[in-house]
Amino acid sequence: MQISAINSCCPKPQFTASKNGYENPINRKSEKNLAIWESIGGSTLVGATAAGIGSCFIKAGAKSRALKLGGIGAAAGLLTMALTLPAKLYNTKVNAFAREKEMDVFSRDRDLKSNIMEEVNKEVKDEDVSLDDKINHYTSVQMANNGNGVMIKGA
Repeated sequence: MQISAINSCCPKPQFTASKNGYENPINRKSEKNLAIWESIGGSTLVGATAAGIGSCFIKAGAKSRALKLGGIGAAAGLLTMALTLPAKLYNTKVNAFAREKEMDVFSRDRDLKSNIMEEVNKEVKDEDVSLDDKINHYTSVQMANNGNGVMIKGA
């Protein structure tokens, strides 16, 4: 098996892995739900503030004061939600996509390193391979893992 640097010109190497347990921890549905709840909470706060400010202008003895204050608060809250929710959902979708891709790169890199180490360990246990080759391959993999090597050959 020959291991080399992966770039856009050469295909991805195929390793024999017994486990294929990759799962991305970023969940878009929960991110969307959190954005909706955040918008609801913010608009409720704006509505309550608007009702509080309205209570300063509506006299205490006015007829149906609570109904008017509730209407002012609900209108301010719904207007705030209508203006902020689409932007929050869009930003959440974009940020979740970006974080999902970052986690893909991190997880795939970790899986790739794990597969390479498994192949080297299988080679170390093989009695037909000479000790010098075993040491050379293991050292090459460790150099590449530490970032000291540009390309690994001969593993």
